[in-house]
This record gives sequence, structure tokens and C-alpha cells, in this order.
Amino acid sequence: MGVSGSPTARLADVVAVLDGRYPPSWAEAWDRVGLVVGEPSAPVRRICCVVDVVPETVAEALDHGAELIVAHHPLLLRGVSSVAATTYKGRIVHQLIKNDVALYVAHTNADVANPGVSDALAARLGLTGLRPLRPTAPDSPAGGQGRGIGRVGQLPSPMTLAELTGYAAETLPPTAWGIRAAGDPARVIRTVAVSGGAGDSYLEDARRARADAFLTADLRHHPVSEYVAEGGPALLDAAHWATERPWLDDVAGYLRTHLPVETVVSELDTDPWTVHAAPPASAVDKESRS
Repeated sequence: MGVSGSPTARLADVVAVLDGRYPPSWAEAWDRVGLVVGEPSAPVRRICCVVDVVPETVAEALDHGAELIVAHHPLLLRGVSSVAATTYKGRIVHQLIKNDVALYVAHTNADVANPGVSDALAARLGLTGLRPLRPTAPDSPAGGQGRGIGRVGQLPSPMTLAELTGYAAETLPPTAWGIRAAGDPARVIRTVAVSGGAGDSYLEDARRARADAFLTADLRHHPVSEYVAEGGPALLDAAHWATERPWLDDVAGYLRTHLPVETVVSELDTDPWTVHAAPPASAVDKESRS
């Protein structure tokens, strides 16, 4: 965790800077982004950047004396008829308001931004020559200027799939989930597609991009099985949180550069999967021979 910066800004000033970098009009129609809780005239000295708004990250923000949480995942994505403190999300809203902590969300608008969530993920792998995996439509609010979901780029040097899997495990934020891969372990990988968050919807985009491998999260059994069997790129499945956590450093740095504020980047692993047990190597070898 790191804290840097100085003085104060108004919440309205912070919102203006964030809206300028991640315009709410770039978000998907179903998404809920922007200012969720907070008085625009309130002073902001310290900002806590998190992937998920959960009791643990809220407690962390309070411990650091933050007046604002900038989150990637929306707290109130689906419609609610109550934020009573008898509900999980209602308790969080009450805690934020009682402690004068504002909440701002940049979700799919940060996904398509350039630079955005997938640029930060690509940077962790050292990818160069980046281009969008799925460019935004030219007539959409976010159209043009290299914006779109995911990124495709070149590795610094070729790796086998087995090597790339180990490299990703070393360079991405650690989680119990780790990294798993589908494909020939000896396959040589040069071009890699990445997409922060759930990537099932972009499998065909990775094929069209002629990527050798696609790293994302939340991949499912049947789509992966069919995709690999049909000769698509190798697949690497990381924890959802781990693929989006790198973006927090970018947004924190941007805020410090453009406003007189301090930033705290949360290192709390909020991935829901907390235990992983690999089978003994001997059992894997026996099963592969049978």
C-alpha cells in the first residue's frame, strides 16, 4: 500500500477529472457508473482506490482517513428499492454516509478507455504494440482513438504456454486461484490478447486477432473445451480481481497528477475464492497416462 500527494480538492473537482478520463457515456447501457454517494462540495484530501466495494475495503478506506473511494465494480449495479441497514449493500451505504466517505465508480467506461483496465493488465505482461481486442464501434460515444475492450500485443520474447503461465503467475497480483491454462504446454506464444474481468464473450475476438494466447478471467468449461478443440488460441484463466487490480495504480497516479490529493491503492485480495489445493504431481501423471 502506498500513500503520496498532498492538500485537498472538492469532490466535484475529483468527479470532473474522473469523468474526463472515463466519460460515463462510454459505459454499457446496463452499467451504473459515476458518483454514487457524496456531497459535491465536500473536501477530499485522500482517495482509496479499490476493485470491489466490500466491508473490508471500506474499513481499509476508513483506517486511512479517505474521504473518497474510487471503485471499479459498481456497488449498486441492479435496481434496489431500499438501502436500509438491514441489507448487505445498505449497511455499506450507511457506513459511507455516516463517515462522510464518497463513492465513485468507473466500470465498463474504464474498460474501453485508452489507457484503461486492459492496458494496465497488458503492461504487467510487458506487452508492446497494443491494439484493441474488440474496438468500440465508430459511431458509439467511445468510438475511435484506440479505445475498446481488451488489448492485443507482443511479448518481449517468445515463450511456451507453460512458461507464459508461470510468468503470468509471477507478474499478476497473487491469489488463491492462481493461473490455469488450456492448450499444448509446448505451444510457442508470441502474440497475447488480454481482457480484464470476465472474458468468455471475447473468445472469437481473440481468434480473429490471430493471438497465440488469450489471458482473461471467469472462463467456463464447455466454451473453453470447444474453443481449444477447434484450434483457437491457448487460454489462460486468472482470478477476476487479479486481472483488474493493476488498473488501480494507473487511476491513482492520474489523480495525483491532476489534483492536490493523496491516494491509497488497496492491496486487499477481494477475489471470493480463498483456498486452492493442487493434486499431487504423481496423481496428475498417473491420470494423464490412463
